[in-house]
Amino acid sequence: MIRRQNRQRRDYLYRRALLLRDAEISEKRAKLRESLATGKPLDRAIANDQQLRKDYAYDETSAGTKDQLDLDDEYAALSGIVDPRVLVTTSRSPSSRLASFSKEIRLLMPTAIRLNRGNTILPELVRSCNSRGLSDIVVLHEHRGTPTAMTVSHLPHGPTVSFSLHNVVLRQDIPNSLRGTVSESYPHLIFEGFTTPVGQRIVKVLKHLFPPMPPMTGKPKSGRIVTFKNVDDIIEVRHHVFVRTSYDSCELSEVGPRMSIRPFEIRRGSLENKEGDVEWHLNQYTRTSKKKNYL
Repeated sequence: MIRRQNRQRRDYLYRRALLLRDAEISEKRAKLRESLATGKPLDRAIANDQQLRKDYAYDETSAGTKDQLDLDDEYAALSGIVDPRVLVTTSRSPSSRLASFSKEIRLLMPTAIRLNRGNTILPELVRSCNSRGLSDIVVLHEHRGTPTAMTVSHLPHGPTVSFSLHNVVLRQDIPNSLRGTVSESYPHLIFEGFTTPVGQRIVKVLKHLFPPMPPMTGKPKSGRIVTFKNVDDIIEVRHHVFVRTSYDSCELSEVGPRMSIRPFEIRRGSLENKEGDVEWHLNQYTRTSKKKNYL
C-alpha cells in the first residue's frame, strides 16, 4: 500500500512538472507572438532562446499560461461522478463542546462520517483513510473548549487548506433555530464574493466536500441551503432549511452551526506531509497601510 501511494505521488508530481514546463514554453511563445505583432522589445532570456524561435516557426499551438492551468487535477478525476466520503475528526482529548461541534459538522455534510480519534497519530489516520477510499479529512482543533481551527485535506495528494474559526455558534445556542432531526438531503451550495484565483481555489476545496445535487425535474418542496459568503477575506458560513408554502414563496429557517472561517494557508500534499510546498499563506504584516483582500 505504501509503495503504491509513493508511486502514485511520483506519477502525479511528474505529470504536474510536465504541465508546468509546457505552460512556461507556451507563455514564452505568447510573448514572442505579441512582440512580433506590436514591435515591443523582448526579454533577453526569450530573445536569445534559439530553440524557442526555431520551434515557433513550426508550432504555434498554445496550451495556456500558468494562470490559466488547473494544476491540481485531483478533483477532476471523480468530480461529479462519485460522492465524496469525508472523515470528520478532532484533535486529541476533545472537550464536550468540540465533540458537539464535530457532530454538527458531520450533519452539515450528508456523506461524511465521524471518528473518535483517540490516540491515533496523523500518519496512521491518513494511511487508514487511503486504504478505505476516503476522499477528504476534516480535522477540528480547539483552545480551552473553543473551536479555533479547521484543517481540510484532500486525499491522496492534497491540497491541504488550514482555516481559523471565529464566532462559532452551535445549534442549541442559535435563537429561534429549528430543533429536531437535521435533514440528510443533499444541500444547495451558494458561494458569493470569491473573485481572485485564491478564492476560486478555496471554493473548489469547499464544494468538493459536498455531493453534487441530483438533476431536478421541478421546483423542490423542501431542502437545505449552505451559504459561503466572503466578506473581507472572512467567510461567513450559514446553514438553512426551506419549505415551499406556495408557488411563489417559501419559509426559511436557520439550522446551524453558524461560524466564520478564514483561510491562512494552502499547502500541497496530504495532512501528514508537513514539508509540502506552501502554495499560499496569509501574511499579516504585508501592506499594513492599506487592506488587501486575497479572496
